[in-house]
Amino acid sequence: MILQLGLTALLAFYVAWNLGANDVANAMGTSVGSKAVTLRQALIIAGVLEFAGAVLFGHEVSETLATEIVNPAFFVAEPQVLLIGMFSVLLAAGLWLQIATSRGFPVSSSHAVVGAIAGFSWVAVGVQAIDWSLIGTISLAWVVTPLISGTIAALFYRVIKFSILDRQNSIQQLNEWIPWLSTALLSVFGVIVLPKISQPIYTYFHEQLHWNIPKHDFPIGIGAIAAISLTMVSWKQLNGVKQDIIQVEKQLAKFQLLSACFVAFAHGSNDVGNAIAPLAVINYISLNNTVPVDGITIPLWILILGGAGIVTGLAVWGKKVIATIGEGIIPLQPSAGFCAELATATTILLASRIGIPVSTSHALVGGVVGIGLVQGNKSIQFKTVQGIIMAWLITVPAGALLGGTIFAIARYL
Repeated sequence: MILQLGLTALLAFYVAWNLGANDVANAMGTSVGSKAVTLRQALIIAGVLEFAGAVLFGHEVSETLATEIVNPAFFVAEPQVLLIGMFSVLLAAGLWLQIATSRGFPVSSSHAVVGAIAGFSWVAVGVQAIDWSLIGTISLAWVVTPLISGTIAALFYRVIKFSILDRQNSIQQLNEWIPWLSTALLSVFGVIVLPKISQPIYTYFHEQLHWNIPKHDFPIGIGAIAAISLTMVSWKQLNGVKQDIIQVEKQLAKFQLLSACFVAFAHGSNDVGNAIAPLAVINYISLNNTVPVDGITIPLWILILGGAGIVTGLAVWGKKVIATIGEGIIPLQPSAGFCAELATATTILLASRIGIPVSTSHALVGGVVGIGLVQGNKSIQFKTVQGIIMAWLITVPAGALLGGTIFAIARYL
């Protein structure tokens, strides 16, 4: 059992490695492309925040992914079949992510894992084991996500371009817009990140001090303080700056870097589940000799393993996809990168509120393309976009084919 868990843990680390090399470009690709940070700085910042998000808050998505794509009840009589299936999912998702990363294509790790689970379930149990409504929703998200994100990014960028960048008194205009930009930044990312960060604070006040403060007041209060602080600091930095569009872009680069930090933390807390959920199921079956019909709890060591894998993959293989996002679609300035990341976060937030599973990769690429359309079609590298879309379209089928094939071979052996 120890040998089995050890080999599976190495395989989960391999998947997390590939996830870090591919998906983390979503957080830092635009910041590197716009020269807001260097590649080395981006790797360090994303590494710390991705690991923190994965370890502190990665259990929720992991628990959902482990038990909802395929119903564990189908495997109650044969838990070993589910164990082999989850092993196949890890290998299939890891292989596909590595293939996509080697070509520099940003694909959805979520879609790869969902496809692999569907593929092995089909081979193991039959078509009835798959949640086809979820597969249909994901397919719809392929089209909807980049369109929504692209539209929002184009609107954000058009407002900033018209109100700040194209004005002769751009520094003065930026000075007037800083409170609104700070509020927009902390509102969108705050709704995603702050409820998780403020949970321990709420627990302390509620259980230790017995203060009956509404739970949502804590993230709202933290967000308001942060927005006011960011405004004051930004005003101080702009004080006495000469009229120069480059100074404007330098200030917006700081907003973009902050937004990239939020994306990295949120990404680590959400997408680590793609790597460690199958391992959690295998660990549960190995220890209990039964399937997790009533839900599952993710052990801390598995969360740490996933976080470490993400950071290592980002550091070793992350450069190619970062280059595609940051430079391969359109030339990016900090103002454009900031709008793309803000649109990505807004899209993910809207989708999560209505229960649609979306891909950060799809949203960010859509946002970058939307800004390119505002700048003019000539700025968009359509060949790169075409390659990315093709990789998107075949991710779930490729994951399903690999998952089903690997499972069939593994079960036979």
